[in-house]
Amino acid sequence: MLNQVAKGVLVHQSELIQNNTVVVQGRDGVLLVDPGITEAEMACLASDLRDMNQPVVAGFATHPDWDHVLWHASLGDAPRYGTARCAARMQDLRSDADWEAQVAEGLPPEIAEETPLDLFGLITALPAETVRIPWDGPQVRIIEHPAHAPGHAALLVEESGVLVAGDMLSDVLIPMLDNTANAIEDYLVGLRLLEDVVGDVDVLVPGHGSVAEAPEIRTRIDLDRAYLHALRDGRTPYDPRIGPSAKPGWEWVSDVHTGQAQSLARRNESSGTPG
Repeated sequence: MLNQVAKGVLVHQSELIQNNTVVVQGRDGVLLVDPGITEAEMACLASDLRDMNQPVVAGFATHPDWDHVLWHASLGDAPRYGTARCAARMQDLRSDADWEAQVAEGLPPEIAEETPLDLFGLITALPAETVRIPWDGPQVRIIEHPAHAPGHAALLVEESGVLVAGDMLSDVLIPMLDNTANAIEDYLVGLRLLEDVVGDVDVLVPGHGSVAEAPEIRTRIDLDRAYLHALRDGRTPYDPRIGPSAKPGWEWVSDVHTGQAQSLARRNESSGTPG
């Protein structure tokens, strides 16, 4: 089911892990961001768009995680854009003879049989200097940053004041770090870049979880930053997304935090860095 969150912007949320697919209405059709995640959900999305007489004229993947680069034949064959780094990551993955088995191994078991992979990761790279989605619709600004995954980008639908944040600023997920030496600092850079545009934002759509309106958007930025500072300093973060206060069904996020804290501690120990 599509729900309108702002003028010309609608959201479809998946049942599992609450993925948010964003639909931006243009002159001749829609821009579809991060469609997913099961075959039935994508077919339902395609049916809703047909009922609205709104064909998909462009797609965008915010980053190269499996649940953000899916597609379904019923959505059509419009160009599916991503940053150059996002597209390169997908091209590298698909160049492996056993790429499909690699992806399938990482799928949640609840939906492994229901997630179509035949059109997985077919992303068209946008040139590095591209700052807006090339389509005949409202201006959509691309905000690329180094947080969470290679080539991650948020989108700002300028006319509607909607920030599509990808896997950031969630009320159910803590900051999930890329496996790099400077992952925390990279994530903080990403937060600063998103914070720079908050004055132009009325509605936030995270990759997972609940849509937010101002002033909750700044609260989420502050919460993510506080989590990262605590993690960096070796402190236990006070964060409602982990521990006893976590939402029912999201208790596994505490395990993600534990893994990140242990990984950072091992890295600091091997490098002799305090913390």
